[in-house]
Amino acid sequence: MAASVREKQTVALKRMLNFNAPPLKNTAAEPVWKVLIYDRFGQDIISPLLSVKELRDMGITLHLLLHSDRDSIPDVPAIYFVMPTEENIDRICQDLRNQLYESYYLNFISAISRSKLEDIASAALAANAVSQVTKVFDQYLNFITLEDDMFILCHQNKELISYHAINRADIQDTDMEAIMDTIVDSLFCFFVTLGAVPIIRCPRGNAAEMVAVKLDKKLRENLRDARNSLFTGDNMSAGQFSFQRPLFVLADRNVDMATPLHHTWTYQALIHDVLDFHLNRVMLEEGAGAEASPAGARPKKKNRKTYDLTAADKFWQKHKGSPFPEVAESVQEELDAYRAQEDEVKRLKSIMGLEGEDEGAISMLSDNTAKLTSAVSSLPELLEKKRLIDLHTNVATAVLDHIKSRKLDVYFEYEEKLMSKSTLDKSLLDIISDPDAGTPEDKMRLFLIYYITGQQAPSESDLEQYKKALLDAGCDLSPLNYIKQWKAFTKMAATPANYGNSGVKPMGLLSRVMNTGSQFVMEGVKNLVLKQHNLPVTRILDNLMEMKSHPETDDYRYFDPKMLRGSESSIPRNKNPFQEAIVFVVGGGNYIEYQNLVDYAKSKQGKKVVYGCSELFSAAQFIKQLSQLGQK
Repeated sequence: MAASVREKQTVALKRMLNFNAPPLKNTAAEPVWKVLIYDRFGQDIISPLLSVKELRDMGITLHLLLHSDRDSIPDVPAIYFVMPTEENIDRICQDLRNQLYESYYLNFISAISRSKLEDIASAALAANAVSQVTKVFDQYLNFITLEDDMFILCHQNKELISYHAINRADIQDTDMEAIMDTIVDSLFCFFVTLGAVPIIRCPRGNAAEMVAVKLDKKLRENLRDARNSLFTGDNMSAGQFSFQRPLFVLADRNVDMATPLHHTWTYQALIHDVLDFHLNRVMLEEGAGAEASPAGARPKKKNRKTYDLTAADKFWQKHKGSPFPEVAESVQEELDAYRAQEDEVKRLKSIMGLEGEDEGAISMLSDNTAKLTSAVSSLPELLEKKRLIDLHTNVATAVLDHIKSRKLDVYFEYEEKLMSKSTLDKSLLDIISDPDAGTPEDKMRLFLIYYITGQQAPSESDLEQYKKALLDAGCDLSPLNYIKQWKAFTKMAATPANYGNSGVKPMGLLSRVMNTGSQFVMEGVKNLVLKQHNLPVTRILDNLMEMKSHPETDDYRYFDPKMLRGSESSIPRNKNPFQEAIVFVVGGGNYIEYQNLVDYAKSKQGKKVVYGCSELFSAAQFIKQLSQLGQK
């Protein structure tokens, strides 16, 4: 993959904003001013990829939601970027009737049906606006790219394809079909944008298999229709692809239920776990420490701040996968380096104030002019650096507050030991009944991981004891009801997932590392260093990518949409290991798995791995879904 998915999706968007013509190279020409109209889906796709400034450079003066009250601007072309839903189509027809804009470029995020196109056509006829509807396009962009190597399907109606939706006990076949169609539609868009027909592998007998069958069928039908195929011709420009096709591994969330509940230790995953982090944007409440303000104190007025963590942020790109103590140290180093630069500028200023009597000062002046000029020219860079340092100082401090107030380092270490089945130094009951350690939710997560990873379920009497302790700690036990059923069911089906022999090496307390001048007071927080280990999803990928034979993945089904006959077999045609792979988790994913795959790809020379999931949930959101399932 010469270009990442993120680049390809960005190029497709820019092309669309330029009236579906490739953007011109000569930047001297003024762009055509235009209006962008999107729905919530379109907004979620564009916002992680293009900033407002970039939109402005493309000539977008206004960007508005489709269902907001919009004034007529009769002499401006409008670009629509919306899902082809009933209500959106009605609203577009209404715009045509009210003659809001000069011309209309309609772009649908996913393919529009024939009947809806006819609705628009008849509305245009009735409004006498046929000549103004300039172009109608299917963009096939129905997915959201968050990183160069990570995508999710949707953010708006994600509860429709959530883990809860797929695993409901009372689900109708028709509902299940609809969920699978939604997922397949987005995955199809993903491969159209990527410009590749993958080889699909999936386990048998679960939601992942249904997705694979449908996706294979959809790709196959599109390839067969040679005239309208989306995988030939100009959009598959040469040099985009290595000769080999990518491997597409579909996994089901049920393969590994412990990781989504796991407390984590890397920067990006921690932010997602403890702060409000969606679509690469973090929301912080200013002026509020952890919730431990004295009971009688009047609540401070909180103002919310949002920060974007983008690809342009070098610090973020470098450290999002680092263990937290390392991040705190790096922020501090950046800050010191910045201050040194700032002091240099100040020092030059004071020297410049010298009177020019003696020779020395004059010669110093000529030196310093050069220095000052370079200092001034580096100002914008300095300011940007300062903004990023402030951003990470604030975000890291907020994360640190959570770690300290909830003893997350203790949880993380304990869970790693549970998952790697190493010896435990204190009993689970102690942590659960320790009032200072974490929230009820933290305790529930810990216990569920213990329950999921255990070889045999705890005895009834033990379980009662744990339940009592959990209830005393204020936990809701409904997630446990579901996990119990789940465990009983999977016990018949498969062996429990193995989490590799991970384990963490505590590096002694951090307070020694952190000098007193540091902003981050990390006393008492353990400096844990991660050992590389593969999570179940990564292991499955490794087996399939390297063509290893392994009982876990040997009976995975094999689909090749390019084969003329749909000969279904689990015998792979090609014996070579794959260079590129996409892993997709049906039922939701998390940053822990993403990070694990990134680390895996780094350790293999020249391999590219992309991670996708139907939705991205934090442990809290996952627990909520489990408890809904457990209440039924």
